[in-house]
Amino acid sequence: MSIANDSKMQLRFSGLFILGLAYSCSGRAPAGPWDAFNPAPKSKTVYPAAIHSTNGAVSHASSLVNNAGRASLSESGSWIALDFGVEVGGLISLNLNNPTAATTFSLSFTESPLFIRPTASDDSSFPAPNTTYDGVLRVTAPAKTGYWTQSAHYLRGGFRYLTIVSNSDTAISVSNVSCAISFVPHLPDLRTYAGYFSAQDPVSTDVNFLTKLWYAGGYTVQTNTVPLLTGRQGHFPVSDGGSWANDQSLGVAGPIIVDGAKRDRAVWPGDMGIAVPTQFVTTNDLLPTRNALSTMFSKINPTTGALPESGPPLNQLGSDTYHAWTLVGTHNYYLYSGDIAWVQTIWANYTKAVAFLEGKVDSTGLMNVTGLRDWARQGGGGHNAEGNAILYKVLLTATDLAKAMNQNTLATAWAKNATALKQTFNNAFWLESAGMYRDNQTTTLCPQDANSFAVLYNLTTSTSQAKRVSDGLQKNWNAIGPVAPELPDTISPFISGFEIQAHFEAGNDARALELIRRTWGFMLYTPTSVQSTLLEGFTANGSLAYRYQVGYNNDPAYTSHAHGWSSGPTSALTFYVLGLTVTSPQGKTWAVAPHIDGSIPAAEGGFETPLGWFGVQWKLTPPSTGHSLELHVDTPQGTTGVVTVPPGMTTQGFLVDGTLSHSPAGSISLKGGKHTILMSRV
Repeated sequence: MSIANDSKMQLRFSGLFILGLAYSCSGRAPAGPWDAFNPAPKSKTVYPAAIHSTNGAVSHASSLVNNAGRASLSESGSWIALDFGVEVGGLISLNLNNPTAATTFSLSFTESPLFIRPTASDDSSFPAPNTTYDGVLRVTAPAKTGYWTQSAHYLRGGFRYLTIVSNSDTAISVSNVSCAISFVPHLPDLRTYAGYFSAQDPVSTDVNFLTKLWYAGGYTVQTNTVPLLTGRQGHFPVSDGGSWANDQSLGVAGPIIVDGAKRDRAVWPGDMGIAVPTQFVTTNDLLPTRNALSTMFSKINPTTGALPESGPPLNQLGSDTYHAWTLVGTHNYYLYSGDIAWVQTIWANYTKAVAFLEGKVDSTGLMNVTGLRDWARQGGGGHNAEGNAILYKVLLTATDLAKAMNQNTLATAWAKNATALKQTFNNAFWLESAGMYRDNQTTTLCPQDANSFAVLYNLTTSTSQAKRVSDGLQKNWNAIGPVAPELPDTISPFISGFEIQAHFEAGNDARALELIRRTWGFMLYTPTSVQSTLLEGFTANGSLAYRYQVGYNNDPAYTSHAHGWSSGPTSALTFYVLGLTVTSPQGKTWAVAPHIDGSIPAAEGGFETPLGWFGVQWKLTPPSTGHSLELHVDTPQGTTGVVTVPPGMTTQGFLVDGTLSHSPAGSISLKGGKHTILMSRV
């Protein structure tokens, strides 16, 4: 590429950045010590935070840290590896000082330090066994003294390390190396979170682990929130010697939420099943979700009602489960935003898409899964437990949306179908000898995904059955997490995010937290990861060669280190440990049910919606104080909610705002406002 800026591409990119400034999330969470654990940069122009390493004739490399001065590379093959400290993404700029006509250099990018090298970036456009498909960005002569900026065509969406390589025998002097962050283009301040979470974990090596992880999940989703015209261009000819480009349209409007910062950089609705709840509890920045869902509905097959598996530029087809996730995501967006006007615009396509799935339910009463593409699991076709579990969730959420649309006849029909499916599901898939659900009626394999969904979506028929499934899921664990039976030798943070919720739902709080410590503790602290955002997946022994045998060509450099589908603990810590959820759009009604049986002595946090602030603080207190749990609830006036008495606390004789109360049912109805509840153990 030429040293001259590609001005047309730059204006195109910058224009997208400016157009979004009219949008903002609801507000700002209270400031506090938790802010120190937010990895989001304070400025959208970031400078190297450290020098990782150098090679060859390099002088004054440390001058590039925080833009302190100039560095020189005096011979061809010399290089400097710069460390931005956290995951970043965007366009590199730098000053060239007194170059000659022979001055040339290269840039290579990587998320993991394992792939810092002068000859190649980590892979984003194609998985190759040699791990070098992307190659480097070559900047060729002639060069002029002054400020150089990378063309938007060659945007790198996610990296932590940048290596500058001299290709000249004459000295190259560089300074003012920076990255203009491209993600979250519509908001000027990456640290303006509408929610927060804080809890100390005495069991973890790092007592602040849970707070750090909550923010790492939020930041991961921010890196996945991108400008419209920055989609990944794929399928480069091998003769190119490796290359990349991120200049394709991602849908109908931007900003838009995609699956990963580095790749695949497209809308994937399955990923959104985890990423959007994270988005809600952290930033409440739901415009990118609306744009993503609108994109999926714009691509519906008008004849069949089939939705695509992914959005542009990939446009993958043929997935019944990801079709279903778009429908689940539609309800999530409505619940969090209350945007009934948008629901009305897609309602005809939504009902057609539900009918598409119901049309696959045959005489067995189960959906026959024929669209086999999925999250990479093996199997999945026919009368499959995972597909039918997600269909059940679709029917439940569709019922709620139909009521909101005053389509009561449709709501009744969908509710009836959900009830019938639950019974059929249990008859078909429950394997009594294992205490779990099997993948299909011809196997004894009990998958992680279907069993997690069964508990989470209340397909189980009793508390004891849910606990048996929770017990069975734990049997798949090794030291760093659950090895998915449906994808051997793989730990999937995506599906494990649902498993966390299943353990909480089954009443196994300590087990859910232990899973978080194992899998996300590994991800956040392993030196092979980016350590600020969350890995797409990894192998059972912790290798980055995720999906080496299933689609990724044994290319560990291809694995994403900033994948929103891996942020499950962020919403789980808010919804379960804190215990705070909305039960109707924007939180007009809400629920507080803290999960206190997990070694956490106290937790606080909350989120904001257009109705106002929703906050919870709780702490376990010594018996000498006269009570065992102190709970503070702060919700907007005009709302109503229910506080559930945690297991182990008495439903008799607790104090609500100083008044002695009791509730044999174990729940307390409250109006919006500030309340203090004191409870004692049974």
